[in-house]
Amino acid sequence: MKENEIRLIKKQIEKLDNKDFDLEAWKISTILILERIYGYDSSKITEIKNIHQDHSSWSLRDTLGTSSGYDASKKYGKEILEACIMELETLGLPNSIKESTKPESLPFEVLLESLENELKVSQFNNLKKISKIKDKQERENKLTNFFSDMDSEIILRILVNILSHKKVVGIMHTQ
Repeated sequence: MKENEIRLIKKQIEKLDNKDFDLEAWKISTILILERIYGYDSSKITEIKNIHQDHSSWSLRDTLGTSSGYDASKKYGKEILEACIMELETLGLPNSIKESTKPESLPFEVLLESLENELKVSQFNNLKKISKIKDKQERENKLTNFFSDMDSEIILRILVNILSHKKVVGIMHTQ
């Protein structure tokens, strides 16, 4: 199965030599591929995001006749992707990909972030108190009352916030 991932990465390397190469478009497509292989929090993705064409006066005054900032960006991108290929060939797919038959769960931080974004501080604090109730039936009753008393617009915004989060969108695309 790693052959498919390696083939995708090699296509990205080939794109670096296209005459109509667009660095930003290449970065976006490369990030999407690497997210699927390594997950959203991969250092490889961070490195790709950090690639930029250097327009500083120092790079424009290169007296050694070395490559331009644009060529350096392409070279750096190529090095990152070649390292990815070597890793896949040597170590295989990351565990998260090997276990792709196991459905992913909603990351807790997505839920927490959505609630924090939409609830007032007092509502969020009340929700935290309810979550600490030991008895499951009592906790469920309090949560039902909590959300029943809430404006439906807020509940809708919480749900939209959760479903539009990039991590949830990524999970939904892999299912």
